[in-house]
Amino acid sequence: MSSYRIRASSWGSIFDCAYKWEWETLLGNNSVSGPRALLGSAIHASTAVYDQSLLDNSEITIDEAANAFVYALHHPEYDVNWKGGDLRVGEAERIGLTLHSKYCTDVSPYYNYVSVEMETNPLEIDCGDGITIILTGTLDRARIWHSAEGIGISDLKTGVAAVQKGVAKTKGFIAQLGTYELLYEHSTDKEITAPSEIIGLKTSGKAEIGTASVHNAKQMLIGTVDSYGLIDYAKEYFKSGMFPPNPQSYLCSPKYCARWDHCNFHI
Repeated sequence: MSSYRIRASSWGSIFDCAYKWEWETLLGNNSVSGPRALLGSAIHASTAVYDQSLLDNSEITIDEAANAFVYALHHPEYDVNWKGGDLRVGEAERIGLTLHSKYCTDVSPYYNYVSVEMETNPLEIDCGDGITIILTGTLDRARIWHSAEGIGISDLKTGVAAVQKGVAKTKGFIAQLGTYELLYEHSTDKEITAPSEIIGLKTSGKAEIGTASVHNAKQMLIGTVDSYGLIDYAKEYFKSGMFPPNPQSYLCSPKYCARWDHCNFHI
């Protein structure tokens, strides 16, 4: 019998390069994060504080919530390689505070959030042959919101290309959104009926925030009566113990992959 506990936020990336994912997630060989990853984490921290304050009807101002950004940026919970990045602390602080203020002013007040970064119940997936996957964790960076169409998932994404032509980038995030939908339904017994959504916060150039809807994210994971879902394919990875590489992945570089020096498949 083998049981693998996996954080939900990492689940989607198994379908990008399973070889990279195995090295970093199952074998625990994570690379040192860069400044832009820390910038994203800090933005998520402060915007979550502000969104939660609206839910709690507390009187936290936008500037007070921004203190969470400053603290997270200057007191990271993990190692950050500032020397290897294209961003310095002062510039990261300027970008982050601008986006924090813009999000709290232009986005947050127009959403009916019912939960922010919700803790979920573990979801067990039986792979067969005595192998079980257990998805755990919070809906990292995600908000649950209520619209005319019902309950949906809104997930914040930051990055230099998070917004393109005024619209949030969704490519590469659908599997993660589908995982969030499954975990929410499993934990609450409430059905997701509204489309999921990416709220993109662009961290380069002019401060810009865009949104984009994602339909049927859960179906990509569980499949339909006519086709397999990604979970069906992932089960075969775990049963065989083979996690295939993807040399054409956008993250196939020494900058983004901790397995680069131990991989014979990259170009």
